[in-house]
Amino acid sequence: MPNIKSAKKRVKVIEKKTLRNNMIKSGYKSAVKKFEEAVNAGNLEEAKVLLAEATKKIDQACTKGVIVKNTAARKKSSLSKKLNAAMA
Repeated sequence: MPNIKSAKKRVKVIEKKTLRNNMIKSGYKSAVKKFEEAVNAGNLEEAKVLLAEATKKIDQACTKGVIVKNTAARKKSSLSKKLNAAMA
């Protein structure tokens, strides 16, 4: 445990940021999971709506710095590929 006052504060701040990052990460992972379940079930109309929601969550995570820009682009690309393959 830190003894210096500023180090104690850093520990508190990091804990808060970690909780926030985990919440955002969990949100976009849940959105992706819902989308993939809809695609696997064959609900393509629902999947379109869920793709937009998952894309929004991924973009938010990218904006907040939880995931890197290229990672976000790769995830969005793979999701849209899955939807296009299911529609074809």
